[in-house]
Amino acid sequence: MRNQAVRLSRHLRIPVLVSLDVTAWLFAMYLAVAFRLETVMVAPEVTVGSANGHVPLYGVLIVGGVAALTHVLIAWAVRLHQGRSALASFEETFVLFSVLVGSSVVASAVNFLADGPLLPRTTPITALFIALLLCVWPRGLWRVLVLQSRPVRPDAVQTPVVIAGAGEGGRQLVQSMHRDAHQQWRPVGFVDDDRQKKHFRFRGLSVLGAIDQLGKVAQRTGATTVIAAIPSASAELIGRINEIALEHDLDIKVLPSVNEMFSAISASSVRDLAPEDLLGRHQIKTDLQAISHTLTGKRVLVTGAGGSIGSELCRQISRFDPAALVMVDRDESALHSLMLSIHGRADLESQDVVLANIREADRMREVFETHRPEVVFHAAALKHVNMLEGHAAEAVKTNVLGTLNVLQAAEEVGVERFVNISTDKAADPINVLGYTKRIAEGLTAAFAESPTGTFLSVRFGNVLGTNGSVLRTFAAQIAAGGPVTVTHPDVTRYFMTVDEAVQLVIQAAAIGRDGEALVLDMGEAVNIADVARQMIEQSRDTIDIAYTGLKPGEKMHEVLFATGESDVRSVHPLVSHVSVPAISHRDALHLAVGDSNVSVVSAVTALSDRMSVANHENVDL
Repeated sequence: MRNQAVRLSRHLRIPVLVSLDVTAWLFAMYLAVAFRLETVMVAPEVTVGSANGHVPLYGVLIVGGVAALTHVLIAWAVRLHQGRSALASFEETFVLFSVLVGSSVVASAVNFLADGPLLPRTTPITALFIALLLCVWPRGLWRVLVLQSRPVRPDAVQTPVVIAGAGEGGRQLVQSMHRDAHQQWRPVGFVDDDRQKKHFRFRGLSVLGAIDQLGKVAQRTGATTVIAAIPSASAELIGRINEIALEHDLDIKVLPSVNEMFSAISASSVRDLAPEDLLGRHQIKTDLQAISHTLTGKRVLVTGAGGSIGSELCRQISRFDPAALVMVDRDESALHSLMLSIHGRADLESQDVVLANIREADRMREVFETHRPEVVFHAAALKHVNMLEGHAAEAVKTNVLGTLNVLQAAEEVGVERFVNISTDKAADPINVLGYTKRIAEGLTAAFAESPTGTFLSVRFGNVLGTNGSVLRTFAAQIAAGGPVTVTHPDVTRYFMTVDEAVQLVIQAAAIGRDGEALVLDMGEAVNIADVARQMIEQSRDTIDIAYTGLKPGEKMHEVLFATGESDVRSVHPLVSHVSVPAISHRDALHLAVGDSNVSVVSAVTALSDRMSVANHENVDL
């Protein structure tokens, strides 16, 4: 029925609107003369002079007819009545006013050139504004009463929802819900802290209170769900809405953050609240001009492209239109998934998809000679703290010697910029991962002495949602019924979502100087036990937390700066610059990866400690 009504309204649109505008002009012309002559009496005369103070009917019909005919012709030329713009929208009103002005000018000319004025000289001008009112008001009434009405399907099961946020995101979401063929949601009103929106109404919905009044609003309206429709909301605001929702037994949904939004907001954009929403959502401002200068039109190569960081790097770099984006990884399945996420198809035959292992020096030289990249992001690494404690030699082969292979290959082809992806574990390290990544920072600093190119490292903490992330572990444990395991009640970590971290990595690559490490601002350290409790509360299940104790190589609290390093933010407010002691590649090659695990751990510890001493004394090794 509704589809038939829509087809009928579209079929009748042109004759109805033409009839409305023609009638509006004739009636407007009559009213303009009546106001001018201060009479409503009509005389069947042509000119105003012969009407003896009465409204000259034939004059009204002639001038009004000219205005109406001109209006129809101009409107046809600009497709006003054919659906060029949404009915009663700002764009349609602007076009309508322009057509009315043109018609008024023609009518004024006809009236002025006639033998004796058909109507008072100012009548067509006055009639213009009356016609505008008569044309716009019925359109607006149609929009309010018809276009905004939403007949409910008999089989529709609608969830009543309160929209948190009456800004642009909330309005777009409500508009999409009203148009949604599935009719899953039934918005009942807004909550918003902006006092200026207190009397705001949109599509029949009002702002019913502030966010803190969400519980009362839900009780009054019967809503069972709240949707946080604020893409720019901080983690603190999302957490506040979540706490209120949990307190009043409301389901909570969110719109993706600004960083995640790649298309217009719609009902399909609504998703469940994720832990990343409570820990991430940092507002990051990047210097797009500097980034564009670094990446646009350049040949860019990413190692570890199939990993969590590498794949997000590739996705974001591709938006800056590089001349080539070479994706290197040893995992063919990961490369397959990456290509699907970027291009929507897995063209693994592409020359830009390279299956290679950074441990093989000859293969790295071959890859770099073939593609001759100008910018390199080195993200390939082994990163699991607990596993690497028992496999130190493997960590050295990839994180140290593999990095050296990539650095040497990059230097040989004369790269312009080399970015080594490091970790906060490299700051005052106490585990194999930290030691090897610290040495990798030193190797990168050593290559800064190369006559060409800029070699730098970027250091940051835990990235949410990546492979091995604590959030995924907690989610799996909750799904299994618990318990959720936490090492210590007081343990803290820095967190940032992968897209936020990569944004800053790319920004750091654009502003970094030779030989330094750039440290990303990760916000405040987060208590892991609090994260576990939040996720348990979100599940609405009763699950215990089991404390297992810190394992070898684990810190109670991570740091971003090593002893002797200063927090200097000279270019970007979220990126710090620290100096890194250079370490000779000969020292790295002397690491005996064939020895026992204990011997390898001892060797990397000693070399990393030498870097720490050098850093404290501000000298190179």
